[in-house]
Amino acid sequence: MFSTASTDQSPFPEVDPGPGRHRHHPGPQSDAPPERPGLIGPQAVLKPVISVLTIGLVFVSVFLAAFHTPQAHRLPVAVAASDKTAAHFDVRLQRVAPDGFQVDRYPDNASARRAVEHRQAYAALLADGGKPKIVYAGANGPAVSALVAPLASQCTSGCQPAEKKLPVMDILPLSSGDSRGLSVFYASFGLVLAGFLFGQMTYQVAPRLSFRQRVSSLALFAVVGGLATALIASTAFGAIPGPFLGIAGLVALMAGAVAAATILLIRIFGPIGVLLASIFMIVMGNASSGGVLPPEFLPGWLKPLASVMPPGVGVRALDGIAYFHHDGLVGGVVVLSAWIVLCVAALFFLDRIAASAAILHAARV
Repeated sequence: MFSTASTDQSPFPEVDPGPGRHRHHPGPQSDAPPERPGLIGPQAVLKPVISVLTIGLVFVSVFLAAFHTPQAHRLPVAVAASDKTAAHFDVRLQRVAPDGFQVDRYPDNASARRAVEHRQAYAALLADGGKPKIVYAGANGPAVSALVAPLASQCTSGCQPAEKKLPVMDILPLSSGDSRGLSVFYASFGLVLAGFLFGQMTYQVAPRLSFRQRVSSLALFAVVGGLATALIASTAFGAIPGPFLGIAGLVALMAGAVAAATILLIRIFGPIGVLLASIFMIVMGNASSGGVLPPEFLPGWLKPLASVMPPGVGVRALDGIAYFHHDGLVGGVVVLSAWIVLCVAALFFLDRIAASAAILHAARV
């Protein structure tokens, strides 16, 4: 099913075997797992059921474990206030949500506000002179906004009377075309899913592509997918603000990383690689991206994946380029590029090893 034979000429020069010996020409080389006969009998009945149910149940288990009752874990909150006010504010927050918030001190209102704008904090108490207030970034999504709103009643000593609430200001609202903060995740998920399907179909539809042709197809898919997604999400719907080429480039890198990883898993493990790619790239990758929630809402066992899996770093970089002054952009480009380069390099070396083994085998015949 996954057999592929390269159409390229062998990179090794042809050697004359000399008189009296037959000349052996190595056949086309494969860059895919060897062909497997179709299943019959009970295996043909059970294997599809087991494979698909494994994917579905892993998806249900991971997403329910991560998001059935999402809670913030040490959500950074900036405070520009006196020591006494900051201490009272911290104590009140811990009473409201133990381990839910982390209070970080800043020297003045301007630096605390910048922390929110660059996603170093999710809200800020500005009480360094003037009338105290709470500022936050609505671009973090409705869950963060709902969590931040009660903070207005938590500042007592030195701010306002306990019965009064501080004014709350959204300094980075969502785009008018994205009222629920879902567009970045959905745009990302669409191309992540497309990358997985491309990696799977490239061996099913075109099993005999050479390495060069397969990588060219991968590049074409990623570039066209990135441009089309940016055209739809940014230009047509106005759902993701930011530079068109920047959005297109990030989506292309994300799609290319997932597709390259899927191709490599199928190249190494054959049909089992489809199962592995769906679990790691689709299920674990999208769950660790947080969806409409930031990584601070993820459980401890899942949060580390947000900084290494393509969907997680891609979503953060897209949010950064759209709202948060390029937060996560450099790291996202580096991680996504590393996924593509490493996977393509592994494919190249596996192909060379397979070609060399085939030449040696032909020479011995």
